[in-house]
Amino acid sequence: MITSMRRYVETWYVRAFFLIMVATFVLWGVGDMLRVIGTSTWVAKVGNATIEAPQLETEYRRDLAAMTRNLPAGQEPSAQLRREVGEQALQSLIGEAATSQELRSLHIAVPDPVLVESTRKLPAFLDANGNFDKARLDAVLRNQNMTEAGFIELMRGEMAQRQLLDAVTAGARVPDSEAAVIYAARFEKRSADMALFPIASAPEPATPDEPTARRWYDNHPDLYATPEYRRVTVIVLSPATLASQVTVTDQDVQAAYDAHKAEYTTIAKRSAEVISTTDTAKATALADQWRAGADWTAMQAAAKADGAAAIEQNEATQTEFPDPDLAKGVFSTPVDTVPQPIKGALGWFVIRVTKAVQGGVQTFEQVKDQLRQRLVTEKALGLVYDKANKIDNQLGNGTALNALPPDPGVATVTVTLDQNGDTPQDTPVGLPGESEIRSAITTAAFSTQKGDPPQLTEVQIPSVGGSGYYALSVDDITPAGEKPFEAVHDSVVQDWQADQRHHSAETAAAAMLQAVKAGKTFSDAARDAGILPTLSPLVSRTQPDPAMPRQVQQVLFSLKKGEPTMVETPEGFVVATAVEIVAPDPATDPLRYDQVRAAASHSLADDMSAAFTEALRLRANPSINQANVDQIVQP
Repeated sequence: MITSMRRYVETWYVRAFFLIMVATFVLWGVGDMLRVIGTSTWVAKVGNATIEAPQLETEYRRDLAAMTRNLPAGQEPSAQLRREVGEQALQSLIGEAATSQELRSLHIAVPDPVLVESTRKLPAFLDANGNFDKARLDAVLRNQNMTEAGFIELMRGEMAQRQLLDAVTAGARVPDSEAAVIYAARFEKRSADMALFPIASAPEPATPDEPTARRWYDNHPDLYATPEYRRVTVIVLSPATLASQVTVTDQDVQAAYDAHKAEYTTIAKRSAEVISTTDTAKATALADQWRAGADWTAMQAAAKADGAAAIEQNEATQTEFPDPDLAKGVFSTPVDTVPQPIKGALGWFVIRVTKAVQGGVQTFEQVKDQLRQRLVTEKALGLVYDKANKIDNQLGNGTALNALPPDPGVATVTVTLDQNGDTPQDTPVGLPGESEIRSAITTAAFSTQKGDPPQLTEVQIPSVGGSGYYALSVDDITPAGEKPFEAVHDSVVQDWQADQRHHSAETAAAAMLQAVKAGKTFSDAARDAGILPTLSPLVSRTQPDPAMPRQVQQVLFSLKKGEPTMVETPEGFVVATAVEIVAPDPATDPLRYDQVRAAASHSLADDMSAAFTEALRLRANPSINQANVDQIVQP
């Protein structure tokens, strides 16, 4: 038998069969390898550098977490927010890669001893005695979700980049010719003579006759049009409609409070801008400059010029400040106040507190109602989904909304509304459910056609967390039209009279303006118009005054002295003329002039840095694998 099989295998057609089998397995294997090789994991290529998906994902998740901290509890980041954060993270990585290539080409490096020394001197890592505290470093890295090696490399890159950008911006100094213009524009002050013509003080017009009223009605059809209305039958299933079916006892509320007491405990935190220096005289001078009105940008520049350090501490607890005397001063200083310099173990500190969060514990009595509602919502959410499945099945079988079995947790209403969610009586329509569901129903009512079968639609409810559902059918459609003249006669009369008062005030103001332009003095023209003029206080572009209407101030700095103008305000019309122009003198105010110049120079340096980085990015001609980016940003 073996001899027969050997003879059979040696035939040409059996050999051909085995050759085909071998070739097939080889091709399958090669195909698998090609698929593996062809699977690209990069998200961007910058020159000879490749940014892999894990790099973007790490950066993206960190940035997204920071952005979503300010969202309401339970609200998920929108697709638009995800895209924006992902794009920013990707462009940041591309910029870093392009800059790193430039650093290598210029042979710019940071020696390890310098890197270690700079890291150990960072204020966030120093203890009360000014010594490096490894525990503080570890805590910061945990909060930022970073490894020590990753942080060191980040520091190395930032220090090298700073060397490069400092060289690029070394000449970023605004000349006196430009600084003087900025200084003058910011601190120039002006006052104005003003004559006010309020619409409310205009003469009361007579009641219009019938032809006049009808002519007004015909010329303003948009004022008296009726919108399209739709009568819809709606069912809503949500935590709000199920709340009455949920029972929460006092014991439940107390147990929840005990289990989540940490949520109701707030640790006192403060945000502060801090300048540290070892020189007493410099600390005093910097404090005086700050109190004189310098902003944080100017103070950073002033600190750098004096060899001082300027840092920001955001939402830090008292123990997170590197110096106990500094912490004590920060937590005893009112917001937006610059106190006297504070003497600490590490030198002198000049501070301004920008935000204060008071610490404390909310008692059970303070939060019990809020907590009870939260428990009711949580339990109601547990009932929503089971009921939604049943209703969905019933609607899928062709059951009409008004034929669904009664359920106390499902609200059913029939309403008539327009696209704004108002009734024909111009009152908000009464729809059940949370605001997000009511808004979705109003939109769906005008995107659904009469006769369309109702479909159960899920709506995210960020205000309470979770989801709710609705279904609707359009019962009737009333097309848009015009309200009959007789039905709106009183409104027509009131609108016509209001227009006449507006026209009267405008005409009187225009007549006074023409009189002043013709050579009459402002006071004489105002007296002839029956108006008592007023002189405004001196105002600058950046410091308005309630005594001067905003619309007047917007044009005041474009007028020549004595030049009149007329502006409309929500209350009426104002005729005004520039009376006094006080030009600031840098020679008598060198401190503020230096602050303006320093701030402008700092802004120029920032612009130069951004332009240089963008130029590096464009020169590197990055390629982006959008498909892989989308998998991370919009999974």
